[in-house]
Amino acid sequence: MSTDFRIPSSIRTDYLFMIEQAVKAPSGHNTQPWKFRIHSDHIDILPDFSRALPVVDPDHRELFVSLGCAAENLCIAAAHKGWLGKVSTTTDGIIHVGLSRQEGIESPLISQIARRQTNRRCYDGSMIPDHAIALLKNTSAEPGISIHLYQKGTQAFDDIAALVYEGNRRQMGNPAFKAELRQWMRYNRKHQDETADGLSYAVFGAPNLPRFMAEFIIAYSLDAAKQNRTDHRNITSASHFALFTTRDNRLEHWVALGRTLQRFLLAATAADIAHAHANQPNENPELAERLAQTLGLTGEYPTILIRLGYAKASAYSLRRIIEGLIVDED
Repeated sequence: MSTDFRIPSSIRTDYLFMIEQAVKAPSGHNTQPWKFRIHSDHIDILPDFSRALPVVDPDHRELFVSLGCAAENLCIAAAHKGWLGKVSTTTDGIIHVGLSRQEGIESPLISQIARRQTNRRCYDGSMIPDHAIALLKNTSAEPGISIHLYQKGTQAFDDIAALVYEGNRRQMGNPAFKAELRQWMRYNRKHQDETADGLSYAVFGAPNLPRFMAEFIIAYSLDAAKQNRTDHRNITSASHFALFTTRDNRLEHWVALGRTLQRFLLAATAADIAHAHANQPNENPELAERLAQTLGLTGEYPTILIRLGYAKASAYSLRRIIEGLIVDED
């Protein structure tokens, strides 16, 4: 681990705590595409393009959403330690989190960072009550970011589901997509523990099998019809879809959306509401445009789609240790 050793040890300890919370943010395929640079008065979050997903995320949009989620966690952790975090984004994608001392700003969401998880299970089918939906709707959104909620049983919910299924047909018909997905699968406990990243067998509720068996089963299951059957069960067990959009489809807004998304996910976690991504329509430009038109979202870019509901806790995805994520100051 490399840091700026001019920083007093007590401050460095606070900064390391902030980074430990930042890396608990979600990321596509659990790639964890971030590095950190510590300075005396700020922390930089840097994109790690070696962990990009060029097939499913060719413009790095979801990568920068993930960095925005990490930045929000970092700011919440900073407040817990008595620091005010101020976020800005450079044109080359570095997120600068300025840090200054300010007491009395702690967020109640700090305790939810470790609890939050992407729960890919089938949910229990119960509906989220109106008061909880109102709480989620009141999530503070960054400028240019909108949150839309669609309840099961509405035409909009069914229209969104149809585009998820169409997204599956297109993605599962693309050999490059399936190859990229397999690259990030972690097939058993040994494989998972070796990398501490990727999509662990455990988060799908799969047994701990020898790797050759697990690879065969996964290869067989990467099929549009099978995926749509699974997603139909998952979607019909949910209560709502939540769609996050930007006004400008550019890097700064992707980061802002990530910050908003993380606030929303932590608030959902505090209310014991489960979530999982269903982002297939947004990963295809044609389907994303159809989604916006179908929902009447003029001048908005659909970016992140999740399902919401109630479910038993799932296994947690692993995270890499932060010592390997901190780079030297220039």
